[in-house]
Amino acid sequence: MLQVTNSPFSQEQAELLNRVLPTLSDAQKIWLSGFLAAHSHALLSAPQGGPALPAGTSAAVSEQGLPAAEAGAVPKEATVLYGSQTGNSQKLAKRLADRLQQQGVQVTLSAMNEFKPNTLKKVRLLFIIVSTHGEGDPPDNALSFYEFLHSKRAPQLDQLQFSVLALGDTSYERFCQTGKDFDKRLEELGGRRLVPRVDCDVDYDEAAAGWIDRVVGALGEQANAPAAAGSAQAAAALSVAPAAAGTPVEYSRSNPFWAEVLQNINLNGRGSKRETRHIELSLEGSSLRYEPGDCLGVFPENHPGLIGELLEETGWRPDEPVKAPKTGEDIPLYDALAKHYEITVLTRPLLEQIAERFGVTAIADLLAAGKEEEFRAYVRERDLLDLVRDFGLKGLPAAEFVPLLRKMPHRLYSISSSPSAYPEEAHLLIRKVSYEAHGRTRYGVCSTFVAERLNPGDTLPVFVHHNPNFKLPGDPEVPVIMIGPGTGVAPFRAFLGERAETGASGKTWLFYGDHHFTTDFLYQTEWQRWLKEGVLTRMDVAFSRDTDRKIYVQHRMLEKSRDLFGWLQEGAHVYVCGDEKRMAHDVHEALASILEREGGWSRERALEYLSQMQQEKRYQRDVY
Repeated sequence: MLQVTNSPFSQEQAELLNRVLPTLSDAQKIWLSGFLAAHSHALLSAPQGGPALPAGTSAAVSEQGLPAAEAGAVPKEATVLYGSQTGNSQKLAKRLADRLQQQGVQVTLSAMNEFKPNTLKKVRLLFIIVSTHGEGDPPDNALSFYEFLHSKRAPQLDQLQFSVLALGDTSYERFCQTGKDFDKRLEELGGRRLVPRVDCDVDYDEAAAGWIDRVVGALGEQANAPAAAGSAQAAAALSVAPAAAGTPVEYSRSNPFWAEVLQNINLNGRGSKRETRHIELSLEGSSLRYEPGDCLGVFPENHPGLIGELLEETGWRPDEPVKAPKTGEDIPLYDALAKHYEITVLTRPLLEQIAERFGVTAIADLLAAGKEEEFRAYVRERDLLDLVRDFGLKGLPAAEFVPLLRKMPHRLYSISSSPSAYPEEAHLLIRKVSYEAHGRTRYGVCSTFVAERLNPGDTLPVFVHHNPNFKLPGDPEVPVIMIGPGTGVAPFRAFLGERAETGASGKTWLFYGDHHFTTDFLYQTEWQRWLKEGVLTRMDVAFSRDTDRKIYVQHRMLEKSRDLFGWLQEGAHVYVCGDEKRMAHDVHEALASILEREGGWSRERALEYLSQMQQEKRYQRDVY
C-alpha cells in the first residue's frame, strides 16, 4: 500500500491509488504500466522547458519527436494464416486478428489454402497458427502452403518477422510437428522471430492466450509506446471487463454445460461383437447452438476399476487432498483421478517430469537419446498403473505426483442430429472400446464411461465445438456424396436430417460400411425412410465380415466409378468421416483411381483435381 511518507504522492493521490490498484486485473496493470512508460518517454523526449503536449496529442513520441503512430514503428499490416482440421486454429487466428486490429494493425486473415503463396515475399509480419493432424501431418487446408514453403519455389524472407502457435496432443509422438516445421522453415528462409513458438497441448487456452499477449506486447514494444489515440483500444483489448448483471452464462470448453441424458441405447443387434451407443442429450436452457458437421465436446470419467487398482498399487488414500488442476483448490484424490487427470496415456513430457522430480533413473534411462524405439514400444497401450508397477513408484507422495499428470482431455464426437429436426437436443454415436494388452483389459475412457455408467437422467459436461471445415454446401441443389463407415456415419445422419427439414432438392449419395448386415447396420430404418422419401437418393453398403473377401466402402466406390465420376463432374461435394489412418487414405486413393479410370487422366492430374476440390471446399474430411 502506498504511503505519503515514502512516495511523491499527496495524501489525496495516495488514497485514490490505493482504492484503484487492488481492483485492476493483471491485464489492466500491464496496459497501465505501458501507458505510464509512454508518458514518461514523452516528457523525457520533449525539449527542456518546452510546452506541454496539447490535449488530445499522442503521449508516445519517436526519437524524431513525432508521434510513434506517424513514425511507423509498428508494422501497419500483418498476415495471420491458419491451418485447421477441426476449427481450433481458425478460432484462435480470429482472436489474434481482432487483438491486432484493436492495436491499429491492418490484418489479412486467411486459411492457408486460400492464401496466394506468391505474395508471401511482400509480407513483413506473419503469424501462423496451425494444428498437427494424425502422426505429424499438416491439416488438409494447410497442405498446399506447407508444400510450397518447403519447395524450391519458396522465396527468401529476409524482411519477415514471424511467430508460430502450434496446436497438438502430447499423446502423439510427433507433438506439434507441423508447427515446428513451419517455425524452422521460416527461419531457414531468413525470417526473424518476433516471439518464440509456443506448442500447445489439447488444453490450449492458457498457452494460446499467453502467446497472443506476447505478440501484442512485442508489437507495442516495437512502437516504443501506444499512441494516445489508440490507448482506449489497447485498454479494451487487454482489460477484462466485468460481466454485466443479468448477463446469460456462456457455456464453453472452459465452462461446460451439464446436459441431461434423455436416452442411451445400444444400436447393435444381439450377437454382435460391437457395442455402439446412441445418446440423446438435452441442451435446453444452455443457449448452445450448432450446425450439421459440428462436434460436441465431452468430459468423461476414468474407469473406477483402474482407479482402485492404482490406489492400491501406490498406497494412496482416496480421501487425501490434492490440488485441482484449474482452480488449485484441494479436492479428494479419488475425485481428482476420476474427473480431473488423465491416467490412461503415457507421454514423454510426463515421464520426463517424473524422472526429474523424483530422481527415477530407470525412467530417465528409458528417455535417453537413441532409445526412441524402446520408448515408443513401452508407452504403447500402457497406462499410469503400468508405470507405477514397472518402475517401483509406490510410496511417492500423491500431493506431489498427481499435479504432474495431464489434465483430463475432452473427447470430440460428431453430432449425429439435425438442430432443425431436434431443437434443444444433440445426439451422439459412440462405439465402446475395450481390448486386451500387456495382460490386462484396457478401456476407452469416454466410450466405456457412456456405455457402462451413463444412464437417462444423469448429466454430462459438454460444449459445442464448431467445425467450419465440414459443412453442407450453401446451395441446397448441389449434389452431396457422403462416405462414412461405422460411427463415421454420424454427421451424415445430421446432414440428411437437416436437408429433410429444409427441403433441399440436391441429390445425395451415402456409402456406409460395418461388420455384419444383420447386427451392425446403424440407423438402418432412418436410411430406409429417407430413401423412400427421396431425401437420400442412393445408398451403397459394405459389410466386411459377411463375405469371404472383406469388402469396404472404397471397394463399393470403385464398383460405381462411372456414376461417381458423373456426380463429380456435376459439381458434387464429397464428405469423408471416420478413421484417418486407413479408411480415409483408402478412400482418397479410390477417388484418384476413379478420376484416372473414368476421366482418362494421369495420376498427377487426378491428385491435382482432388487438391483443387479441397481448396474449393468441395472435398471435406472429418477424420481421426
